[in-house]
This record gives sequence, C-alpha cells and structure tokens, in this order.
Amino acid sequence: MNAAAGAHRVCPHCGQVNRAPDSRAGGARCGACRNPLFSGDPSAVDLARLERFVSRDQRPVLVDFWASWCAPCRMMAPQFASAASELEPAMRLLKLDTEANPDAGARFGIRGIPTMILFDHGREIARQSGAMSTGDIVAWARRAAR
Repeated sequence: MNAAAGAHRVCPHCGQVNRAPDSRAGGARCGACRNPLFSGDPSAVDLARLERFVSRDQRPVLVDFWASWCAPCRMMAPQFASAASELEPAMRLLKLDTEANPDAGARFGIRGIPTMILFDHGREIARQSGAMSTGDIVAWARRAAR
C-alpha cells in the first residue's frame, strides 16, 4: 500500500471506513460524520462494531473485555483510558462490555475478565488477562505489536 494514500481506519462514531495518511492520522476526521477518528480515549463498542474494527481497520486494535460488576475491571478502566492517550493513533483502543454482549465471551474464548486481546489485520496476535497499570498496558501492547 502507498503510505501517502493512507491506511483504512474505522470511525468510532459511525463505523465508516476512512483512508487517512499516517502523517495526518492523529488529526484525521471521518469523511461521513466529520468526527475525529482518534480522540486519545478508548471507544465503547458492541460485538458487531468490534468485528468491523478487527476486520477493516489497518492498525492494531487493542480490546479490553470487561463488565461493570467486575472490581478488577473497574480498577483497570482508568489505566486503560490513560494508555489510549499514549498508544493512539498507532493503535486503536476499544472496550467491550461482556455483560451487554454475552456472545463475545464464547466468540473470543474469554475465560476471565478483564482480558485484553490485541488484533492485527483481522487476527489475534496477543492476549493478557488480569488488571494492569497504564505503563504495563503500554509496554505489553507495544511489545506484542512489533
């Protein structure tokens, strides 16, 4: 792919697939809804939207599988949000509530939460269960994405 032409990036607001050059990725806006493609915050998604990101976005996609009743998930939420500000736009960060999306556990083989899965070009490349600090999330994701 021509780097000047850009990579496919899925809009977290409307789901539209956009092409944004690497040099403009951080400030790129969706061609359909005009919202920023990256905000430095993780985006909440359902199972259908997650599958769109995993299959269409040409950047690594890091997903936090969590539930509101899970104390470690709630503890890690601000750490994951902080990691988004460090990892985007090189990587997309998403959150999927397994309680609201019960099929996600079976679809992705989630045995415990919180679980983070890193996808690249449609396939899982790394998985980590348990709460982590911001620094550990960033280091793990960057190492796994190499």
